[in-house]
Amino acid sequence: MNRVFLLGRLLLAALPVASLPALAAPADRSSAVMPDAVRDLTFDQVFASPSLDGPQPRAVKVSPDGRYITLLRNRAEDRDRYDLWAFDRKSGKWRMLVDSAKIGSGRALSEAERMQRERQRVGSLKGIISYDWTQDGSAILLPLDGDLYLASIDGSVRRLTESDEDELNAALSPRGGYVSFVRDRRLWVGGLKDGGHQPITPAESAETVHWGEAEFVAQEEMDRMDGYWWSPNDDLIAVQRYDEAPVGIVTRTAIGAEGTRTYQQRYPAAGTPNALVSLHVMRPDGSARVSVDLGTDPDIYLARVDWAPDGKTLYVQRQNREQSRMDMLAVDPRTGSARVLFTETARKGSWINLTNNYRFLKDGSLVWWSERDGHGHLYHFREGTWRQLTSGDWVVTKLVSVDEKKGTIQFLGNRDDVLAPQLYAVNLATPGQPRQLTEAGWSNAASASRDGSTVLVTRSSTSQPPQTYIADENGKRLAWVEENRLGDAHPYGPYLSSHRPTTFGIIKANDGSDLHWMMITPPLQPGKRYPVFFEHYGGPHVQTVTRGWKGALAQAIVDRGYIYFEIDNRGSANRGVDFESQIREAMGSVEVQDQRAGAEYLKTLDFVDPAKIATYGWSYGGYMTLKMLEADPGFYAAGISGAPVTKWELYDTHYTERYMGDPRRVPEAYRTAGTIEQSTRIADPLLLIHGMSDDNVVLDNSMTLAARMQGNATPFEMMLYPGQTHSVRGPRISVHLWNTIFGFLERHGVTPPK
Repeated sequence: MNRVFLLGRLLLAALPVASLPALAAPADRSSAVMPDAVRDLTFDQVFASPSLDGPQPRAVKVSPDGRYITLLRNRAEDRDRYDLWAFDRKSGKWRMLVDSAKIGSGRALSEAERMQRERQRVGSLKGIISYDWTQDGSAILLPLDGDLYLASIDGSVRRLTESDEDELNAALSPRGGYVSFVRDRRLWVGGLKDGGHQPITPAESAETVHWGEAEFVAQEEMDRMDGYWWSPNDDLIAVQRYDEAPVGIVTRTAIGAEGTRTYQQRYPAAGTPNALVSLHVMRPDGSARVSVDLGTDPDIYLARVDWAPDGKTLYVQRQNREQSRMDMLAVDPRTGSARVLFTETARKGSWINLTNNYRFLKDGSLVWWSERDGHGHLYHFREGTWRQLTSGDWVVTKLVSVDEKKGTIQFLGNRDDVLAPQLYAVNLATPGQPRQLTEAGWSNAASASRDGSTVLVTRSSTSQPPQTYIADENGKRLAWVEENRLGDAHPYGPYLSSHRPTTFGIIKANDGSDLHWMMITPPLQPGKRYPVFFEHYGGPHVQTVTRGWKGALAQAIVDRGYIYFEIDNRGSANRGVDFESQIREAMGSVEVQDQRAGAEYLKTLDFVDPAKIATYGWSYGGYMTLKMLEADPGFYAAGISGAPVTKWELYDTHYTERYMGDPRRVPEAYRTAGTIEQSTRIADPLLLIHGMSDDNVVLDNSMTLAARMQGNATPFEMMLYPGQTHSVRGPRISVHLWNTIFGFLERHGVTPPK
């Protein structure tokens, strides 16, 4: 549940920008079919191509030699299809490097790859969804339609594999000598030039055993998609093996338009066994295999695996089942022996949040992110010694780069505005106060080249869709990668005149905490009161109120005459340990109180119709809708609950137990946090929505609730989507979804004033 289905959720943000030389646009999009000059947005227009957000590049990278900027760019006529583009910084020209429609077999994805894409939240995308540069910058590895291709910088493409089975988790070795992938639950390796791919892990008779893949909870909840890791010198590979035989079987019925398929899915529900995970190191041909000593407790999580820059040490992050402790292990890759380098221990009543914000340095030290002082900050660790690099009542949200030569660290954080992450720099040797590199008023995301010399910044605002540019070490904008300038030729151009501004504010929780809210209103007429579309997520690891681009969908809701409102409750992200950990063993408590506080505030406004506040959420937000209706019957006008967890015992181990503990230890906490027992309290109109092929929040959640409500003669409405997973996708299906939601509101009188 790390990534969720929300209204155009982007992690970026901005304001208008001064003119500067731009990289030539990759394509002329002004000839794309545009809506007639308009007025108000409709759902048909929101989900049509081209995207009203404008071009949205993905996977923006710098070539190893720094000459090229590459990215995946979606098409104007098909917003979900991505091709590979390259910008030559020497010539100043863009070109499509690989046309995804001209290569590839076009065959349907296997169930394994389809589910892996669900874990990555790219299930709706087509064409090229990932790529990897060779170290010398001469070629790019492309997975497409289950096979692998190698694209040269001149645009030529060579097919590397052609088999009936899919090649998953493809990677190039760091020095470019090998290409590796997973096929039929085994890891395969071959020379990049001569091919000859061979399996290097054993053939196991049990279909529950997988080599080179991350297990379900690692992909879904731990932000780890990798199952093997090359050493920097190409001489060794660390490979995960997992056996999911202990994991319980859930019969998942994927009901689609073409019929019904039944899957026996291994699903580790809270309080039940996880997959057994081990780690092994071997040569590229599979020889000299040794097992890594992960300790005597088999019930652990393999959180992260990394090599030291010199390849002499393998670092493994081992997390206990309770997620109260994380050990950093230093492993001898030749023998598999391990020692504990340091341990992170959760603060009382909290848990260990896993992170990707760390960097092993060439001198053997480590830049590390930790919440040990109550907020996520950066530290420099040299064995036995810690030095804090950032501090204060704010959070470092991402470690962007470490330039070891210059001793400079760049990171994203919310020091100056909790709603708008900025890029900062701090000196590794003499930290001092971080220096802000990006302009105030914008919400930013950033990435960097491998050596940190080139920084790519993406920013947006409530009035400007995301823009991406190249910055120097001081944050100065050098050139646009994607300016995405709003104007008449932009897909959103016809709707600029009706674009409504966003306002922000703060109310207090009952413990005195600041709760940030955002609101978009239609043009208000004196004496009239308006209904509210009250969206929420409410769960941990997510912040919804930012100064970033909200997307066209929110504007379309406002154009229908509704006020759009969100508020971040206690338990949400980027506010520190104490703010987030209040949901420990108490999901559905303070979140519900804080959302009610937001609704109570709305009811004090003279332009809000207090009898027409409708609550909407998806995933954890769908769960929140149910808890809010149960807690306060008659307080909300209606509720829409999409793909909700209704019984936490049905959700997976790593996510649920992190926040709720083991249900065998705290059964009463689970009973209170669930929605089944209290569903008889729901007195307001409820629309329950679920994808019938959801393998994350399985359909059993909604079916269990529906059966209980029917058995108690509690009225509700339901819409099921055949073939859809945790996120209901597709242009026309999305139109149907949102027409269904607003048709429901209209039937129950949650309508704008006349």
